[in-house]
Amino acid sequence: MESIYKKWWKWLRYEPGDPRFENGRAVKIAVIGGGTGLATMLRGLKKYSNQISAIVCVTDDGASSGEIRKEFDILPPGDIRKCISALAYDEKLISKLLEYRFGEDKKTFGGHTLGNIWITALADCFGSFEQAIEATSEIFQTAGKVLPATLDSTKLKIKYADGSVKTGEHYLDEILQKIDKVSFDKKVTGYKKAVKAIEEAELLIIGPGSLYGSLIPNLIIDEIKKAILENETAVKMMVANCSTERTQTRGYTIDDHIKAIFDHTKARLYDYCLVNNKIVRRSKDEAKLGEINNITTDKEMIDQVRIEKANIVSNNNPLYHDSEKLAKAIMELYNRVKR
Repeated sequence: MESIYKKWWKWLRYEPGDPRFENGRAVKIAVIGGGTGLATMLRGLKKYSNQISAIVCVTDDGASSGEIRKEFDILPPGDIRKCISALAYDEKLISKLLEYRFGEDKKTFGGHTLGNIWITALADCFGSFEQAIEATSEIFQTAGKVLPATLDSTKLKIKYADGSVKTGEHYLDEILQKIDKVSFDKKVTGYKKAVKAIEEAELLIIGPGSLYGSLIPNLIIDEIKKAILENETAVKMMVANCSTERTQTRGYTIDDHIKAIFDHTKARLYDYCLVNNKIVRRSKDEAKLGEINNITTDKEMIDQVRIEKANIVSNNNPLYHDSEKLAKAIMELYNRVKR
């Protein structure tokens, strides 16, 4: 009865004629990625569906998440926290709470976000990281679920073009060197609930997010990759990043992003790639770790992937997507394909 009541209450949040209903129901969406890019997209998508499953990478080992991971032996909460904030109905309030960061000068909580501390406390209270995430989503009423790609604690191994190898995701942002391959430091198993969400999705979205830090680590998990390939009814698309990153994708084209995923997975996991078509920023400043540029393409097909283009870049921050424009473009593409 309690479960039925919760479901009924969530539906009450939507008015008749709300775009989250298509033919009397919401579209089941599974998104795969991590970090700021994924949270930005979720912020817009929740206006179209309340059946969203955000499958998030958990290899972060830097800053607040890295410290908590070491001290409390739990998965890094940072990207999970960002996605819960983005999916919350009262996002303004919830983001203010969960994203609040204590000053570096504080002895006990210096540099930590309240959301990371909250999830860590709930993991200790309920006995598992999994239950901590579920409880947080219930308490803050999100438009779907946030799921780790795996419950295994693992580190990212980075092999560079010169043959050198580093272990730890933080190196992705510290070394200006062409990346050859990323992998895990041990065998990793896909989280069952994340796999099920992919299997049941009607719309599957890969990205946006850090190519080597968020996207590829999710896609090389065997169970995740298998679920994507075996879901033959979903509309499958990749949302390409609208800019390069200073270190790991400096100088990359859209082709390079698509090729990197294919080289790691040896499979065509999606049929469409949504690409920003508006160039706002071309950096002239190489800076310490390279330049950042908006990227696009004139091609209609890349490696059997159909390229769909739209103005989805943020006018205020052109290195990132605009939540509303991106979500609208995604749903327009989905509806066009389904028709």
